[in-house]
Amino acid sequence: MLRKVALGCGIALWMGSALADPGYYLLTPYDNEGQTLLELRYWTVKPSGGRAATLWPELGLAHGFGSRWTTRLLASYIGTEASSFKLSSVSWQNQFMLTQGQYPFDLALHAQLSQLHGYESGPALEWGPVWQSEWGLWQINLNALFEHGYGKAADGGTQLKLQWQLQRRLAPGLRLGVQGFSELGNWRAWDARAKQSHRVGPVLHWALPVGERQAVNWQFAYLWGSTYGRRGDMFSAQLQFAF
Repeated sequence: MLRKVALGCGIALWMGSALADPGYYLLTPYDNEGQTLLELRYWTVKPSGGRAATLWPELGLAHGFGSRWTTRLLASYIGTEASSFKLSSVSWQNQFMLTQGQYPFDLALHAQLSQLHGYESGPALEWGPVWQSEWGLWQINLNALFEHGYGKAADGGTQLKLQWQLQRRLAPGLRLGVQGFSELGNWRAWDARAKQSHRVGPVLHWALPVGERQAVNWQFAYLWGSTYGRRGDMFSAQLQFAF
């Protein structure tokens, strides 16, 4: 998300830039009233040239307080295939629903406060609109997120990031589609095209009901592209228990 170059243990991150970690999962505006969500997340970036992949496992716990507010705590770790993992960031994420079904789309406000650890320690704030609509069997998502770091994490001012997704329902609970992520640099003065980040690839989502209000949700995505001008493929996986 912002700029992070290395871990305290001396792991050189190939990407050279990426602030608070929970940024490579697409945000969706959902009403989780009365539900508790336990989440296991994992994403990895494999650079070109045979260099070791960088891994980010995450653990999250969320709860829906009413029909408009869902809050979430996330602990993110970082390491490589050949090294131990260290805490990378702790994040408090909140989503406030702005619509309640009165429009042909759903709109929410996302706000996240992160405490970064390691080379560029310090707080970071992320916020922005989260939008979703459906057209027949298709689901469309589009998010615009702004992020600002403080202390050692302050670099380049407020950053602009985009998320988008197009999915088609194949069967009840099963959707297949494509998603993309972009980091454009300072929101008022975008980086040169060669320094921007753009990734796109297929995504598979499967929701399995296991009770009246319980469900297990899986999501897998594989993205091709670059992160801050450096080539690298990205794989992400999510497992969510809702109860």
